[in-house]
Amino acid sequence: MQDNMRGAVLMMGAMAGFTFNDAVIKTTGGAVPLFQLIFLRGVLACLVLFFLARHLRALRLVLPGRDWGLIGLRSLAEVGATVFFLSALFRMPLANVTAVLQILPLSVVLGAALFLGEPVGWRRWVAIAVGFCGMLLIVRPGPEGFSQATLFALFAVVCTTLRDLVTRRMSGAVPSIMVSLMGAVSVTLFAGLASLPAGWEPVTAGNGLRIVAAAGFIFAAYLCGVMVMRVGEISFTAPFRYTGLIWALILGYLIWGEWPTPVTLLGAIIVVAMGLYSLWRDARQSRKSLPNTLR
Repeated sequence: MQDNMRGAVLMMGAMAGFTFNDAVIKTTGGAVPLFQLIFLRGVLACLVLFFLARHLRALRLVLPGRDWGLIGLRSLAEVGATVFFLSALFRMPLANVTAVLQILPLSVVLGAALFLGEPVGWRRWVAIAVGFCGMLLIVRPGPEGFSQATLFALFAVVCTTLRDLVTRRMSGAVPSIMVSLMGAVSVTLFAGLASLPAGWEPVTAGNGLRIVAAAGFIFAAYLCGVMVMRVGEISFTAPFRYTGLIWALILGYLIWGEWPTPVTLLGAIIVVAMGLYSLWRDARQSRKSLPNTLR
C-alpha cells in the first residue's frame, strides 16, 4: 500500500507538472510564435532529459529494428499531439481543452480494440459510447460545425491515442526515459525547422522566464511520469490522472477568470466517470485472473 500511495502522489505530480506547463505557455498570449516557443522550451527539456537518461544509464542505441520503427512512429505522433494541443490551448480556455483530453483513456481502449485486437466487453463499449457523448457536451458542435480550436483539440486526442497505442507495442528493452527523450527531441527538431520560414520574434525577459518555467514543469512531469511506472499498481495510480482537470479548473479561474459552463462541466464529469469505470473494470478483471493462492 505504501508503494501505491507513493505512486498516487507521483501521478498527481505528473498531472500538476503538465497542467502548470500548459498554463505558463498560455500566459505568453501568443507573443512568441508557436514553433519558436516549442523549440525554445524543447531545447531546455531535451538537455535535462538527456542528462537524466545518461545518469540512469538508459541511453540504449542498440535496439531491435522493430522498436526503432515504433519509436519513430511514436515520435511523429508526439509531434502532432504537441502542435495540435498547443494550437488549441491558445484558442480555448485551459479547462476546456484539458477536459477534451480526458477522453484519452477511453479512446486508447477503443483503439486497442479496433487496431490491436484486444478484447473489449459490452460494458466497456457502453462506457466508451457514453464517454464520447460526454465529450460532445464539452465541444458542443453547432450548426456551423466544429470550431478550429475544437478540431485542434480533437486532433491532439487522435495523435496522443496513436502515441499511446504505439508505446504499448514496444518491447521491455526500451527504457521509458529514452522513449520520452526521443519524443522530446523529435518535437524540438520539427519546431525548429517549422519556425525558420516565418522567422523569429524577440523574446522579452518575462517570456524568457516563462519558457524556462515551462521547461522545468515539463521536466518534472516527465520525471514523475517515469517514476510512477516503477512503483505501485497501475490500476490504483491511473485514476489520479484526472487530477489534471482539477488543476486546469483552478488555474483557469485564478489566472484568466475562466469557468466552464454547466454543460461543459457535465460533459467533463461524464467523461471522467466513464474513464474511472473502465479503470475499475480493468482492476476487477485483473484480480479475477489471479490464482486464488495469490489473492
